[in-house]
Amino acid sequence: MESSQIKIEESWRKMLQEQFNMPYFEELKKFVKQEAALYKVFPPGPQIFSAFDYTPFEKARVVIIGQDPYHGAGQANGLCFSVSEGIKPPPSLVNIFKELKSDLNIPIPVHGNLEKWARQGVFLLNATLTVRQSMAGSHQGKGWEQFTDAVIRTLSEHKSGLVFLLWGRFAQAKEILIDNKKHHILKSAHPSPFSATKFFGCKHFSATNRILKSEGLQPIDWNIN
Repeated sequence: MESSQIKIEESWRKMLQEQFNMPYFEELKKFVKQEAALYKVFPPGPQIFSAFDYTPFEKARVVIIGQDPYHGAGQANGLCFSVSEGIKPPPSLVNIFKELKSDLNIPIPVHGNLEKWARQGVFLLNATLTVRQSMAGSHQGKGWEQFTDAVIRTLSEHKSGLVFLLWGRFAQAKEILIDNKKHHILKSAHPSPFSATKFFGCKHFSATNRILKSEGLQPIDWNIN
């Protein structure tokens, strides 16, 4: 499959053309296709690149890095931490909303769809873009990480003044891909129930908006209600 057949937003296609033509990506596509023929794979095909489709390259201002898509039925929608409306927000997302309320006094939303963030330039990137149903981490080590590492490097090299929110050790391991002389990096524990006590109080949402204003950019309206 040629890169022209990858359904992804056009500005990202141009920036990532080289990756789509590499042998590892060819193998990755074969793997995902085989998995989808045998098992239920999330998110659905049209949503695999949703993070890119909602946040074109030139509009990205904030980057949040997740690990894996949710592996429960109907949960993953291609944006890290996000679930579609009508799906109960998972515990990590609930904790993100609790921190938002504490930080900016934003009421806890009734749904967990983060598309509104993505449309404002919050790039919600999972390191692995697909998963087999009920098997967390099942598509790790198949090529997605090489691709998303290239995405992070591309953002770092070709943009400036981005705010990277690195929650937990997995996301913080990506710091080596980011030029901290050009970009802002905020780090905290992961919002998972296992580490949320150290996530609470990070105030990353207000800090992000202060940074954006200092860069002459519009702050993010974090309220998705």
